[in-house]
Amino acid sequence: MLGAVVIGIGTAGCVRIRDMLVPLRGSPAEKLAVKGFISRRSLEPQQGVSRISLEEALGRDDVHVAFICTENMSHEDNVRMFLQAQKHVCVEYPMTMSYKAAVELWDLAEEKGVILHEEHIELLTEEYKQLKKEVEGKTLQEGTLHFTGGALKPGFGFPSFSGIARLTWLVELFGELSVSAATLEEDPANSYSKMTAKLLTSDNRSLTWIEERQPGLPRAKNINFQFDSGPLTQIPPAPRGTVGLFMQDLIHFSAKLAGQVSPEELQRERVRVLHCLELAGKIQELCQG
Repeated sequence: MLGAVVIGIGTAGCVRIRDMLVPLRGSPAEKLAVKGFISRRSLEPQQGVSRISLEEALGRDDVHVAFICTENMSHEDNVRMFLQAQKHVCVEYPMTMSYKAAVELWDLAEEKGVILHEEHIELLTEEYKQLKKEVEGKTLQEGTLHFTGGALKPGFGFPSFSGIARLTWLVELFGELSVSAATLEEDPANSYSKMTAKLLTSDNRSLTWIEERQPGLPRAKNINFQFDSGPLTQIPPAPRGTVGLFMQDLIHFSAKLAGQVSPEELQRERVRVLHCLELAGKIQELCQG
């Protein structure tokens, strides 16, 4: 069994504890045992699991794995601390706010002989899987992905990083991308922001990614993909999955810990994650430049 701690007790942290307490039977996730959680708040036990200190988690021999579920801006420091202590790490996206720092963390994980895994539950949703099937084999002419949602709390970073799930969709659907232009409109008085990034595929097809946020805006993804065979303007409906998204991610991470994921797949994930972080950084530079 591998002992695990959860850092950050928001929605995701509580789900991580729940999934480790009741893992999917017969899955690699059964090999994880939650030993405690870390929180800045003085909290009573959660789901029967007690709060422990950061120092205790870093120093205990029966803690092998850390789940980082804090606000985005603190991911990098937490990941680095646990990697230094030779603990495996599962961190919510984005693992860092810079491509350079992510490369350093991955190199550190290799040096310490541990697994570093960035959670991407948006690739596990049934709607994404259905969309990927629809797109396969089609030749893109141009496309737009427009996300709307409420205002973010402080600590989530620049929109290209806080919204990197949508960028990851585009990279997984259409391959390696480059950034040709990016702008940010802001109205701080109304907590409004709209980031528009112009992207190009490897064969120079245009993709536009928009992240628009304001209190009260409905959370939605709107697509308009023009293919040689015709347009796709709605994400295809999909049935609800039988296994929860965080549980699917937990099983994938646990399979890595058990050595059940091929080196080729591990490398493919690393390349995708770093590519998306590099694109997010370039978008931020252009918006702020």
